Amino acid sequence: MINGQDGPDSGAAIRLGDKARDPNETRWGLLLVLFMRTVAFLWVFQGLLNWYRVLSDPNSIFDTTTPAWAGTIVFFGVMDLLAAVGMWLATPWGGVLWLLVALSQMLVAWLMPQFFDGGIVVILLDALLIGLYFLLTFEAGREPSRRSAPRRLATRMWHSSSGFLDRFRR
Repeated sequence: MINGQDGPDSGAAIRLGDKARDPNETRWGLLLVLFMRTVAFLWVFQGLLNWYRVLSDPNSIFDTTTPAWAGTIVFFGVMDLLAAVGMWLATPWGGVLWLLVALSQMLVAWLMPQFFDGGIVVILLDALLIGLYFLLTFEAGREPSRRSAPRRLATRMWHSSSGFLDRFRR
């Protein structure tokens, strides 16, 4: 309560102890967030490995490799880290950006097999992660509608009864 009125709890983020669970939180939604954070960790690692490739070589990658190869390294160095931030925050733009990067990674692994260690394994792993992401997103989106089905029925009954009363009064 804030000054005797209900409102957001401004100290909830820093309070120690048991956290109150959000009644709208779903099991699938929690699994989706855990999945996104795990993928974010993996993508941070990939992005840092790309920057290691750029910064650890005594010669510039722009001098020793083709422009396409160097551009791909920089692209994944930047985009992997951006996608990881969005996935860690569990934002919709993070999921979209991660999908773009994962599909790009699959395309590069197919077109330039020497770029990633693993080749076909990278493609299969990314396809598996994308499939899991879509499954978890679909189930997380469906679960609130399962939980609120009785409320929707009650709302429909209320609206139909008020229409009936309006017709009766005329």
